Amino acid sequence: MVLRVPSSELKKLSQLSIAFTSLQNILRAARTYRILKTMKIGQLEIDKAVLLAPLAGITDSVFRLLAKEHGASLVYTEMISAEGLVHGGAKTFHLMEFEQKERPIGVQIFGSRPEAMGRAAMLVTERRPDLIDLNFGCPSRKVVNKNGGAALLKDLDSIEKILRAVIMATDLPVTVKIRSGWDEKSIVAKEVAIMCASYGVSAITVHPRTRQQGFSGTACWDLIRQVKESVEIPVIGNGDIRTPQDGLRMFQETGCDAIMIGRGALGNPWLFQQIRDLLQGRDPAEPTVDERIDLCLRHARELVDNKGPRRGVHQMRKHFGWYTRGFPEGARLRRAVVTLERLEDVEQVFRDYQHKWAGRSLCSAVLAEKTN
Repeated sequence: MVLRVPSSELKKLSQLSIAFTSLQNILRAARTYRILKTMKIGQLEIDKAVLLAPLAGITDSVFRLLAKEHGASLVYTEMISAEGLVHGGAKTFHLMEFEQKERPIGVQIFGSRPEAMGRAAMLVTERRPDLIDLNFGCPSRKVVNKNGGAALLKDLDSIEKILRAVIMATDLPVTVKIRSGWDEKSIVAKEVAIMCASYGVSAITVHPRTRQQGFSGTACWDLIRQVKESVEIPVIGNGDIRTPQDGLRMFQETGCDAIMIGRGALGNPWLFQQIRDLLQGRDPAEPTVDERIDLCLRHARELVDNKGPRRGVHQMRKHFGWYTRGFPEGARLRRAVVTLERLEDVEQVFRDYQHKWAGRSLCSAVLAEKTN
């Protein structure tokens, strides 16, 4: 019996071969390109700087610990409202809570009033995280409508006042996260970085998209390089890091001191260690379908333990979609789990699916589905 492989599949296999050759070349480059080093933020030393970005509604304690376990060098809380802290909101204060094993950890705050940001920095300092991060880049309409986040990139005088208030209010290292500017006509990243450095900010993260772009288009990594050449403080690159190869390229193309991963880590915490492996000249391991499902279910159990059965399962629904991205028959699997209310039912659906695809890498599972 002769197995006939469709020409379309032969073409894909040829593309995979080309990609493998490209990966080998990248591995060779990484062996001679010594990137991984200790980055200092104030007196805080960050080893092998591949960082988890602060993500609203995502980077809770459970997610942060998973990221740490899988290679993240530094993690951040969700973005926290300075006004909420000043007004004593219980839910807002809860966002600052962290376990000692999450260290090093940064608390990110946002706001538009210098007085509130200074007072919030004092409140954060009482919790003794490793650093305070100021958000001058969030593109959310809810945030910018109150003149916070990326809206501040239109008002550099306010940024200056906020920097002065926060630096005076804390003895912790202060870092800043920015975007390129408000729109293509007002690219201010270098100007803001220089200002931050002059006020004693310990590091700056650059996501090189404008607020107008949101998350569309392509991040202009060359702007990270320009910022790095403009200041002496550490520069952290962020944006469009979805694969280990992306992480290596950002280091090589921008000269940045560290990289920060946000959306690329959703459903894929393995990315941190994969990048570290690649940078050290090792072939990054790809998790199997089994491993992806096992971690997804562990994430769900820990959310349930942390937030209660109903809330934990509901908050996990978005993660189910991310963990199963690219799965064969993935749409059917997601439809089956997103309406379930009990963790036990979720586990059963995943175990049934896992039995069918046990032991396969995601790539081989997808190929098997297409050839059946």
